[in-house]
Amino acid sequence: MGIIFGSSSIFGALFDFLLSKYLRNSHFKRLFLIMFATCLFYPLVLWQAKTITVFLIAMAMWGLYYDLSNFGDFDFVGRQKNHYEHAKQFGVISVFKSLGYLLSPIIAGLLIGQVVSWEPFAFAWIILGFSISFFIVLKKTAKDILPSPTIRLVRKISIKKELNLWRNIGLLILPALILTMLLNVMDAFFWTIGPLFAENFTAIHPFNGLFLAAYTLPALLVGWMVGKVTKVFGKKRSAFFCFLIGSILLLLFYKIQNPFILMFTIFIASFFFGLSWPAINGAYADYISESNRYEKEIEGLEDFATNVGYVVGPMAAGYLADKAGNIPAFSLLGVVGIVFSLILLRFTPKSINIPQNP
Repeated sequence: MGIIFGSSSIFGALFDFLLSKYLRNSHFKRLFLIMFATCLFYPLVLWQAKTITVFLIAMAMWGLYYDLSNFGDFDFVGRQKNHYEHAKQFGVISVFKSLGYLLSPIIAGLLIGQVVSWEPFAFAWIILGFSISFFIVLKKTAKDILPSPTIRLVRKISIKKELNLWRNIGLLILPALILTMLLNVMDAFFWTIGPLFAENFTAIHPFNGLFLAAYTLPALLVGWMVGKVTKVFGKKRSAFFCFLIGSILLLLFYKIQNPFILMFTIFIASFFFGLSWPAINGAYADYISESNRYEKEIEGLEDFATNVGYVVGPMAAGYLADKAGNIPAFSLLGVVGIVFSLILLRFTPKSINIPQNP
């Protein structure tokens, strides 16, 4: 099962490069349209999956539509004229994404009985129908709130030159990419061993599920305030400092015995991680606005870092939980986060500019 889940991120990493190489039009309207077309077929393929091969095909589709969604979000936000709004807009996006992640396991649990039948797939199509209706509204209204799309020059370059371009731009924005990878590793830790982590505290059963709720809830709150934070401290420094504070709180996990204090610590740590995520995404949107010519490469690199995090995260979580235990695994992740945060704060330039010919 771990291989099947992890394969979606491996496919996603491959699609990151292919999209940046061959995608001619990265306008969010077209990206979302292709994403919805993929989503329409995804439940049908997953429903019929009986062999590993078909499951891997479904995971490839998942990796593709996740990439398209990510690319579309960055294109949409990157088109905003005011750079100060980028982090704020990603904060609002994170609120609604977190709401979806909070509700979907609850709804799925209610729909799935002893066996998986047609109900969850039908409900997924209903929700997708609502999403498409909102996309139609966005498609009609976006022309009033967005500047005219910049004409993009189609660059016919070889795969070798595209890889060199990825390397050169990647080195320029490496601090942001490292933080993106670490944030996704951290997220994978919570979703991989979080349920096992909660089962350690049998004394508060059946409220063990509150551990994951404590992790997901803060994103619903901090998304509205991230714009104010980044205006004062800047996007990158806000992201690095918040990740540092969250990592320090993770380190403290092994010292905490009371489950309620631990839940509160998780909540506060997630609060700071929730600030870090849209802050660094706002920095990517700045790069896209300033270097529109390399939008697809920047989006591809960001999504590649995301996929690497979701490949490394579950494997590292499983290994550390097996060797050291669930709670020490989170503390060890906190140590890694502290070390990298301090390095990034020390060596990241205040301003990162991508030249016309990187």
